[in-house]
Amino acid sequence: MQEILDLSSIDIKSVEVYEQGVPYESFRLLREHDPVHWHPETAPDPGFWAITKHADVVAISKDATRFSSAERFIYYEEIDAESMEIRRSMIETDPPEHTRLRRIVSPLFTPKTVEAYRAYAQPVADGLLDVCLAKGEFDWVKEVCEMMPIRVFVKVFGAPDADANYLAKLANQLVAIDDPDLAPPPEAYERARARGFEPHHLPFRSPAALDLFDYARDLCEARRVEPKDDLITRLVQAEWEGDRLSDSELVNFCQLLVFAGNETTRNSLASGMQAFIDNPDQLDLLNRDRSLMKGAIEEILRWATPIYCFRRTAMEDVEMRGAQIKKGDKVVMYYTSANFDEEVFEEPERFDITRDSSAQVVFGGGGPHYCLGAFMARMQIETLFTTVLDRGLRLESAGPTTRLRTNFANGLKTMPVRVINS
Repeated sequence: MQEILDLSSIDIKSVEVYEQGVPYESFRLLREHDPVHWHPETAPDPGFWAITKHADVVAISKDATRFSSAERFIYYEEIDAESMEIRRSMIETDPPEHTRLRRIVSPLFTPKTVEAYRAYAQPVADGLLDVCLAKGEFDWVKEVCEMMPIRVFVKVFGAPDADANYLAKLANQLVAIDDPDLAPPPEAYERARARGFEPHHLPFRSPAALDLFDYARDLCEARRVEPKDDLITRLVQAEWEGDRLSDSELVNFCQLLVFAGNETTRNSLASGMQAFIDNPDQLDLLNRDRSLMKGAIEEILRWATPIYCFRRTAMEDVEMRGAQIKKGDKVVMYYTSANFDEEVFEEPERFDITRDSSAQVVFGGGGPHYCLGAFMARMQIETLFTTVLDRGLRLESAGPTTRLRTNFANGLKTMPVRVINS
């Protein structure tokens, strides 16, 4: 008689779990035995359906009618109506409103437009590696991964170069409120409350979002007065058939750009280098055959899966793999499980730049919310790792890595390395 597997103790939500590492074995068990799994939460949170199979993540991503981003937003937390109105950005809308917003801004993120930004990315990569190579031993996360996307961002955005460190700090504080090393200080919460904003009013419950709103608002106003050849001016002026972003939509979109543009790229650069250190044959293979670069980027993204999950809310009763999802239920799509689904990726625990990883769901599983910044992230990953190869740079671990204490972003805080040849 086959033993019944008890999955009730599996925890794929708590930050403590992810601080120790991605719970790949828990995800594997759920994919195999209970792919639409009811995951309890501590009251008053109601619990949620954990979606772990690739096919189901894709299906839900494409079905905005039955699975809403706008109804209760995209995070685990339950958000009141007042907070939703303050916090809502394009990522927390459904068609037709999402379609309207996307039409306005999508021309600014086409492959052709993003390719022009490589002129900003290359000197940033060169400058960061110059400094690190001179040291011989350095922190790959803090000195390269954390700084590259934000420095490229400020150049594209039209912000002063001197603001890069400030924006990097805010980006960290935005998604790491549960990490004592990176969380906003108590006085930041006090300043927000003094202005009438409780943490639940703000994206990620972080006062750093309010600072980003302020920063974006000031920069947008400056570009209205004095337009320049930069992304912020294009956003201020962007329109579709006479429709433009409102002031609130504009600052929320800018906050979203800082978050999405930083986290996906930063975490992919970190996990990608860690994968190459652990699998040096793959870096040697890529160096010998640069035609593998496009596929390598997709494998880096799959391997890294920089955002663990997004939530949807069921808008009607839905049956999925025998599970009875009720209207109003919280449904959480786990990208980090979908990207290791054995039905899609053979031997998914193996880092292999020759595999076809184009089905990875890092940028969403298709549908209306496919990430606008996908081309930008790929361009920066390609730029940095091409530069690493061109310089003949090889690294090895120089100490233990530390992980972000968060259940949202799959990232490293520190990754000490040393140069072993160049």
